[in-house]
Amino acid sequence: MMLVGIFSRVPISRAIAIVALAALLSALQGCFGSYWTHSDNDVAVGEEHEVNFPDDQTFVMTQDVLRGQGVLFDTKPDHKIITFWKPADKPVGTLSSIAGNVAQYRYELEIAPDGSRRSKIIANLRTENIAPDEIDNYKASRRLNLFNDFDELASKLPPPPLTPGSGGVNFALLPGEDLAALSKRVTGTPANWPQIAKDNGLKSVSDTAGLQSVWVANSLIPKAGAVAPHHDGGP
Repeated sequence: MMLVGIFSRVPISRAIAIVALAALLSALQGCFGSYWTHSDNDVAVGEEHEVNFPDDQTFVMTQDVLRGQGVLFDTKPDHKIITFWKPADKPVGTLSSIAGNVAQYRYELEIAPDGSRRSKIIANLRTENIAPDEIDNYKASRRLNLFNDFDELASKLPPPPLTPGSGGVNFALLPGEDLAALSKRVTGTPANWPQIAKDNGLKSVSDTAGLQSVWVANSLIPKAGAVAPHHDGGP
């Protein structure tokens, strides 16, 4: 018995095999199509951690933490660190792997200055083909314990200097003077006290307990040399 149409001259057993193969390829095409769409599952999640170190020092310390954990990375300009891709705990299925989709993750770290004495570690997690409900498990604060390890390393180091080494002047605080009053006396306006507080790692206008002097950036002083400083903190 022979089939008619395009299979009219093909034995029925071979025709059945061809039809079955076509059906299989069609099914696989649908599977691969869905996985290719899934390959667009590129997600970035960010975290931040403030530290009491200038950005240059934080950049070096962050690298030390990563090396201590055996994490491979490249350093980039502007205090950026990119770790190598690592496979996820739950790999994608076989068909997705064949299609070139891999469940993986890496960290894109950036150290941002926050005044002259403080900085932020910005840890962006980038994932590919990882389920949304699993992404939190790969955050740097969880997977690497990055921030806690940084703080532990920081606790073993001597405290950073109280004021920057250059680019400004240390002014003695007068009795009862807060940062707003100092700002008005030194810069001509009390409005500069938030920047002065930030540069000195102070939290509020009255956060001056135990301080004998406060550093003020040259850029805030109206005329260089117009105000006689009590202590010279640098050029």
